[in-house]
Amino acid sequence: MDIWNDLFGATLTVAGHDILWREVIGNGFGLLSAFAGLRRRVWAWPVGILGNVLLFTVFMGVWFSTPQEHSLLGQASRQVFFIITSVYGWWRWNQSRRTRAAGEPAITPRWASARERVVYLLAAIVGIVAVQWVFVQVGVGWEAPRWYYWTDAWIFVGSILATYAMARGWTDFWLVWIAVDLVGVPLLWHGGYYPSAVMFLVYGALVIWGFFVWMRAAREERPEPVAAPVPSRSV
Repeated sequence: MDIWNDLFGATLTVAGHDILWREVIGNGFGLLSAFAGLRRRVWAWPVGILGNVLLFTVFMGVWFSTPQEHSLLGQASRQVFFIITSVYGWWRWNQSRRTRAAGEPAITPRWASARERVVYLLAAIVGIVAVQWVFVQVGVGWEAPRWYYWTDAWIFVGSILATYAMARGWTDFWLVWIAVDLVGVPLLWHGGYYPSAVMFLVYGALVIWGFFVWMRAAREERPEPVAAPVPSRSV
């Protein structure tokens, strides 16, 4: 148990700040998962799940020992939903890959239809309003300003939306991630989660690249037919 506790709580010091190794490693898994997603490889999903588990323990500082002063409830909660959504994406991409030749990407990207876009934008608005209210009721253990709850709610809802859209193969998901990064980087830096803030910056560059890669693939490859909405999945 002592060895486990030592590994779990291992830190490094950067510019006078103690940083958990599991935050660094968890974000490394996240970056690797994003790169695999750009290449449309199924292994993006299990790798991402490993990172989500580690990062949950980092952001939920009220339950786990962390050097940061505050917990980020939205960041912690979204790791749980990432895992759920990623199970769905893993299953969906595996189903698609079985119809393709060895070595081909798992899915063919496409833009969301007008109807799909209206639905997910309305869901995002309702979700943000509802989630920020829940976060206010639960609290974060410190006197957080109201803007904190709105920004944390957007990161939470936007991240879930982007992951679901990726599972569906919608090129739109890259644009959602860009919007999440624009809010996430300042909030993470403000909270003292420096590796995560830096990872979001690096991830932002990867997201822009991925957007153009998927946009070109959506234009040049034969699109898959728009399927009927899939019942609530187990990711």
